[in-house]
Amino acid sequence: MSVNISNRSFRPYTGEKARITRAYDYLILVLALFLFIGSFHLHFALTVGDWDFWVDWKDRQWWPLVTPLMGITFPAAVQSVMWTKFRLPMGATLCVAALLIGTWITRIFAYHYWNYFPINMVLPATMLPGALVLDAILMLSNSLTVTAVLGGASFALLFYPSNWPLFGMFHVPVEYGNGQLTVADLFGFEYIRTGMPEYLRIIERGTLRTYGQYAAPLAAFCSALLCILMYTLWWFIGKWFATVRYLNKI
Repeated sequence: MSVNISNRSFRPYTGEKARITRAYDYLILVLALFLFIGSFHLHFALTVGDWDFWVDWKDRQWWPLVTPLMGITFPAAVQSVMWTKFRLPMGATLCVAALLIGTWITRIFAYHYWNYFPINMVLPATMLPGALVLDAILMLSNSLTVTAVLGGASFALLFYPSNWPLFGMFHVPVEYGNGQLTVADLFGFEYIRTGMPEYLRIIERGTLRTYGQYAAPLAAFCSALLCILMYTLWWFIGKWFATVRYLNKI
């Protein structure tokens, strides 16, 4: 039994209709990209907040702990969709690149040009090395368990070393007002911000100093352990959102 499929409804658009259809597709793609950039940037701003915003808040204790933990959420969810549906090992890198685009737009236009803060004071951190390793481990292993353990831990452990060349200069001690402080703290004193006067208190507090001043490695390893759990959780969240469900016709 042969079936004739030469119906006009199956013919692709040609000419002007095809051009308009492609234009709408490109428009939807661009709008979806900006929506994704805005949603990830909003999530990052609400969860990480000042720890990754001001240069004097980029301390050795909470900055390497909170930033990778909240930054691995969207990459894990997008990896779940792009790998299981399309076999594209680029979910984490795409997310981090989108976050950097939105962050740089905000820092330059809203805080540098509008509020006159120095761009060095609001430099965003980078998570691209950890995202590249996360995508590479998923591509080579094709395993959620291996990616969560090795990739999630690498995402957190690579954060502080990859950002140290960018922000190490701000930890140089200087003498100011008969006292000694870092360049980052000097930024905080010179450029006063609204809200609670957090620039007047010590940002880095806690009991990690008890372990011999090694606050950053302990915070990084703690973040690595939590990133393993966070990656697995958001992988299944992304898988749940990407599942298509149908209603049975009565």
